[in-house]
Amino acid sequence: MNASRPVFSLAISSAILLSGCASEYTFNSNLDAKAIDDYFKPGNVVLYKENQRPKGSFEVLGLVEGESCQQTADGVPASIADARTAARKQAVELGANGLMIKKCLLTEQQVDNCYSQAICVGQAIKTATEQ
Repeated sequence: MNASRPVFSLAISSAILLSGCASEYTFNSNLDAKAIDDYFKPGNVVLYKENQRPKGSFEVLGLVEGESCQQTADGVPASIADARTAARKQAVELGANGLMIKKCLLTEQQVDNCYSQAICVGQAIKTATEQ
């Protein structure tokens, strides 16, 4: 008996079964391509934390502020990381590729409509080179 014959039969059977799965499938999503691009924009802004400065020259484009707010008593607590991301989004809108954080503050008592609140303030900057 030829040993390669069962292997060949198995390979042909597998190919036939898999070819039935090769029909065209479509993927529908409720995500907007522009929204995805906007989501990743802050990642293009280099973050310089308090007392850090970029190497080389840079231009200050303006002051930006980001906020994170815990809207309900059992909601997600405000975070400085979310406030920094919001500030980076504002920096992108000014055409910045860097953000020098000047100060961040987290309050864990109810202020206005927030049960806890984080705010970060910084300077949106444009550096000559990517860092």
